[in-house]
Amino acid sequence: MKDTDTVSAVGSAQFPPTVVSDRLAKKGLRNFRERVIELLLFGAAGVSVLTTIGIIWVLVSESFHFFETVPLLDFLTDTMWTPLFADPHYGILPLLAGTLTTSLVALVVAIPLGTTIAIYLSEFAPAAVREVVKPFLELLGGIPTIVYGYFALAVVIPLLQVFIPSLPGFNMLGAGIVMGIAIIPYVSSLAEDAMRAVPMSMREGAYAMGSTKFQTAVRVVFPAALSGILSAYVLGISRAVGETMIVAVAAGMQPNFTVNPMEQAQTISAYIVQVALGDLPHGSIGYQSIFAAGLSLMLMTLLLNIAGQIIRRRFREAY
Repeated sequence: MKDTDTVSAVGSAQFPPTVVSDRLAKKGLRNFRERVIELLLFGAAGVSVLTTIGIIWVLVSESFHFFETVPLLDFLTDTMWTPLFADPHYGILPLLAGTLTTSLVALVVAIPLGTTIAIYLSEFAPAAVREVVKPFLELLGGIPTIVYGYFALAVVIPLLQVFIPSLPGFNMLGAGIVMGIAIIPYVSSLAEDAMRAVPMSMREGAYAMGSTKFQTAVRVVFPAALSGILSAYVLGISRAVGETMIVAVAAGMQPNFTVNPMEQAQTISAYIVQVALGDLPHGSIGYQSIFAAGLSLMLMTLLLNIAGQIIRRRFREAY
């Protein structure tokens, strides 16, 4: 019995009872504040969810009324989009062709230039140069797209007409090139961040084996950052597909079923802008067509985002 008491006394001496500071002690007011902050944060997150649900509900419900009049098969296969004519046609293919063609031209411009800029800023540019160029890129991404549209109409298209005299005043080529210029900051900034996240040890290992700076950037850093770079490409594609004002100003408003970038065309977003200006009465079948077009655009963007998630998980590297 005495031995047990002795062990207890020794244990108590070695491990004194824990004393909680008054500042860290449980207080009702402090817990109430934390709970309020948690509810505010939850509400802020819930706003985005509810907004997304509301947008989907509006698009689906209005599109349902549209497809009650226009068969879905005609909407997907008809090659004419003439909602303002006496004999209206509601085939999404002309708008889809215009959207994909301008987006393709934009990506041909944005992806090579954006990737090259990202490699330079990440691997070659001195710190002083990077601190100057990076803000200018971000400033380029903050210019309103309507300004880009008039830049395409007043500068880029006349310049292209010097080399292609038969090029019309409104065309998808000029609009797509300027769209690519507008997308470059998104591609280059995200790709550069992904490349700078690659551990320096991988670069040092490549240098130790005799690789040049260019070989290290292209064969070591670029593959290691591939998941982030591909995510930047997917974001650029989504940005191009959803672009509105550049194509509305410079590509023309003619829904031609063509993939020739040197012709006029109309994109899905440009048509929505046209109808939203009041060309069709509210509640008419033509007005409801903008919701069907918007639903198609949203589904395209959703598929691109899903593809981006799959690609990022497929090529993601853990260090």
